[in-house]
Amino acid sequence: MSLAKILPLLLAAAPIALATPALAQTAPTGPAAGITTQLPRGAVPSHYAITVTPDAANLKFTGKVTIDVAVSTAMPTLVLNAADLTFGDVMLTPAKGKAIKGTAKVDADAQTVTLDFGEPLAPGNYKLAIAYAGVINTQANGLFALDYTDNDGAAKRALFTQFEAPDARRFVPSWDEPSYKATFDLSAIIPTGELAVGNMPVTSTKDLGGGKTQVTFGTSPKMSSYLLFFGLGELERATKMSGATEVGVITGKGNTGKAQLALDASVSILPYFNDYFGVPYPLPKLDNVAGPGQSQFFSAMENWGAIFTFERALLVDPRFTSEATKRRIYETVAHEMAHQWFGDLVTMAWWDDLWLNEGFASWMATKVTDKLQPDWQMLLTRVDGREAAMSLDSLATTHPVVQKITTVDQVNQAFDAITYQKGEAVITMLEGYAGEDVWKTGIRSYMKAHAYGNTVTDDLWKAVEGAGAKGLVSIAHDFTSKPGIPLVKVDSAQCQGGNTLLTLSQGEFSRDKKDKAPLSWNVPVMAQTIGGAPQRLILQGKGQMTLPGCGAYVVNAGQTGYYRSLYPAANVNALAASFTKLPAIDQTGLLADNFQLGLGGYQPMGLALDLIDAVPTTATPAVLAQVPGYLDSAYAMLEGDTAGQAKVAAYTSAKLTPVLTGIGYDAKPGENPQVPVLRSALVGTLGEMGDKAVVAEANRRFAALASDPAALDGPLRNVWMAIIAKNADQATWDRLRALAKGAKTDLEKSTLYALLGGAKDEKLARQGLDLALTDEPGKTTSAAIIAQVGYEHPMLAVDYVLAHRAQYEGLIDVSARSQALARLGGGSADPAMATKLDAYATQYLTPESRKVVDRAIAAINTRIETRTRLKPALTAWFAKK
Repeated sequence: MSLAKILPLLLAAAPIALATPALAQTAPTGPAAGITTQLPRGAVPSHYAITVTPDAANLKFTGKVTIDVAVSTAMPTLVLNAADLTFGDVMLTPAKGKAIKGTAKVDADAQTVTLDFGEPLAPGNYKLAIAYAGVINTQANGLFALDYTDNDGAAKRALFTQFEAPDARRFVPSWDEPSYKATFDLSAIIPTGELAVGNMPVTSTKDLGGGKTQVTFGTSPKMSSYLLFFGLGELERATKMSGATEVGVITGKGNTGKAQLALDASVSILPYFNDYFGVPYPLPKLDNVAGPGQSQFFSAMENWGAIFTFERALLVDPRFTSEATKRRIYETVAHEMAHQWFGDLVTMAWWDDLWLNEGFASWMATKVTDKLQPDWQMLLTRVDGREAAMSLDSLATTHPVVQKITTVDQVNQAFDAITYQKGEAVITMLEGYAGEDVWKTGIRSYMKAHAYGNTVTDDLWKAVEGAGAKGLVSIAHDFTSKPGIPLVKVDSAQCQGGNTLLTLSQGEFSRDKKDKAPLSWNVPVMAQTIGGAPQRLILQGKGQMTLPGCGAYVVNAGQTGYYRSLYPAANVNALAASFTKLPAIDQTGLLADNFQLGLGGYQPMGLALDLIDAVPTTATPAVLAQVPGYLDSAYAMLEGDTAGQAKVAAYTSAKLTPVLTGIGYDAKPGENPQVPVLRSALVGTLGEMGDKAVVAEANRRFAALASDPAALDGPLRNVWMAIIAKNADQATWDRLRALAKGAKTDLEKSTLYALLGGAKDEKLARQGLDLALTDEPGKTTSAAIIAQVGYEHPMLAVDYVLAHRAQYEGLIDVSARSQALARLGGGSADPAMATKLDAYATQYLTPESRKVVDRAIAAINTRIETRTRLKPALTAWFAKK
C-alpha cells in the first residue's frame, strides 16, 4: 500500500497522461522448454481486449474478450483456462481469411474450456472473440463483492478482483499461467457516478444513458494474467506525486484520511526502489486500493499499478490502531511495492519459483522500512521471520524453497512461511555473503536482463555471482533446493594466545526426525567473540575458525545465517552473563535459538530459561518485548497443569510488572519508539495469564465505557478488549456484541465481532460459532469469529466446522478451503485432533491438497511429545524462582 488533495476521480475527470514504459517489451513466447504448463503448447496470446458489465446487485457479470493469438504449430483446438464461466458466441478470425465460428466445451475439474472450430488450426496469427458470463463471488476469488456500511450508516457494495494464483480464469477465459504474458485493454460498463479502478489510468469515458457509463483504461504493460485488476464502487481517491509517478490511495468515501500513512509511505518508498532496482517504475500511476472486510488467508495483492489491500491492513484509526499495526501497514505497503519489480516486471516462470516473488518482496520490505524508519529497528524482525520459517522447516513434512508444483491445489498451498520467511532469511544470508554493493549490482543486472519476462531461480543466482559474489551459486542451491535447517555445533572452543580456536561440525536440526541421516549444506558461518572482529567460514561437514579475543562468542554473528547454533553449556552461561554487551540483533537471535534447541531436546531447557532470566529490565525495549512471548510459550506448554501454570504466571508477573510499571499503561510524550510495542506485549501476555492487576485495569476501563465512549480509545484498545473477551461472562459478551453492532465503521465492527469467539467460557464460544453462521457479522468477518474460537477451543471449532462444512466453506476463499481445517486445529496438543484431521483429509482431500493438513498433524504430534518431555524440567525451573 502532508495530506494530498482528495480527488473523487469522477468519471468525467480529465484522463491522466500515459507514460511510455522505460524498457522494450519482448514478443510473446509462452512457457520455455522445461517450464511447467497445464495448457497445450503452441498457442500464445499477445493482447487481450476485455469489456465487462458487472451486475453487482445480482452477483453476476457478462463479458466480451478479443484475444490476439499466435499459433506456432498446427493444433486441433484451442484450450484456455476458465472457471465458473458460461459461454456464448466464439469466433476465430485468421490474419487473412474469414471468421470461423467455434464451440466451447468446459471441463470444470480441469478449469479449462476447449474451443473447437471444426478443423485444425494452421500456424499463424488470429483474433479470438468470446462472449461469456460469470459470477461475482462473496469471498476473494475472481471478481468479488464486499458489502459494507458507509460512514453515514448506509449499506453499500463494492467490487474488486483477486486473481493470484489461478483465478483470472474466473474473470476472463485466458491463458492463466505466469509465462503467458500479454498486454491488456480493459473496459467496463458501470453505474454512472461510481469510481472504476484498473491497472492503468482511465483514458476515456462515454455516457451510455440509462445511468450507465463506459470506462476505458489505458493499455497495460506486458504482464501475467494474475496481475490484472478491476475495482468499482462509491470510492474516492487521494493522490500525491512521487517524481513522475502519481501515487494514490483509494477507499470508501470519507476514509482516504485513514490511508495517509500508506500514501506517505508509498511516496517515500518509490524513489528508493527506483534507485535500488536501477529500473524506474514504468507505469504512470500506482494506487493502493483499500477494500472493506477481510480474508483469512491474505492481506494484500500486488496487482501492477493497483495494489489491493484489505482495510484492516491499510487504514489507521487513531481510536484503536496499535503501533505494531502501523508498522505492519508500512511494511505491507513496502512488500507490495517491491512486487511491482520483483513479480510484476520480472515474474517467475511457474509457481515452483513463487518464492522469487514473495521471499524477495518480504526481504525488500524489511530492508526499505529499516532504511526509512530506523527508529523501528526493523532488522530485529528478521529473527521472528526466521523462526516462523524454522517452525515448519524443522518437521519432516517441510518442503524446499523451490518446490514442485503441478496442480491448482498445490499452488494455493505454496503461500507459506517457507516461501515468504525462509525466502527472506536465505536472501538475507546471501546478501551478507555477497556484500550489499555486489548484491545490488547483481539485482540491477537481473532486472534489466529480464524486464517484462519470466525467470527461474538460477537466473537470479547467476546475475549476483556474475556481479562478483564468487561461490554464491553453490550456497544458494543448497538452501533453496534442500529442505530443513543446518545445525552448526561447536565441538570445542580453546583460548590460545589471545584468540579463540573453534572446532565446528555440521548436522541438521529437527523436531520430529532426529535419527534420520542429516542433509549437508555449504553454510556461510560468521562468528566473533564479544567485542572481537567477525570471521567467516564456509562450513562443509567439519571446520575450524580462529576468532580474535577470548571469552563468550557468537557463531551466527549478526543473525544473518539460516542455521541453528549449538554451543557448549559454558558458552551459553557466559553469553547470559555478558548479555547486555551483545548487539540487540544477537540478543534476539540467541534467545530464539536457545529456546528452540531446548524444545528440540538438543540442550537442557533450563539453559534457555536462564538466558531469558538474564534479560535485565534495562535491556533495549525491542529486546524486552521478546521476553513475554517465551514466557507465554512456557505457560502454554503446561496446559492442564493448573499449579504449574500458576508458577509460570507468578514468575512472569514478578519479571514483567516492574517493566510495565516503569513505562505505564498509557503513552508518554518523547518515549522510546519501541516502548509502545513493548507495552502491548506486556499487557497482552500478563492479561493472557490472568495477572490480577492487568485484568482489573482492563475491567476498569471497560466499565468506564458506560459513561465515556472514548474510555478505551488508544493503541491498546484491542489488547484491552481481548482480555475482556477472554474472561467474559454472559453479560459482558452481550455488551461486546452490542458494541460490535453499533460500531460506526466496518474496520471497527469486524475487529469487535472477531473478539466474540475469544471467550474461555465454552458456552460463550458456542454462541460465537452460532453467530458466525448468521448474516449479522458480515460475510467476510464470520470466519474470523470461528478462527478465534479455534485459538481457545480448537476441538470445539473443528467439530463445529465439520458439522457445518458447506456453510463454513462459503465463508472463506475458495483457494484456501483445503487449508482451513488444518489452520483451525493445528495449534492443538490433543492426539484426538491429529486423528480427526487425518480422517477429514482422507475423506475429502487428495494427496496433493492434504499437505497442509499433514503439516498440522506433524506439528500436533511434535507438540504432544515436547510437552510430555519438558513438563518436569519446566515445573522444576519455575518452582525455584
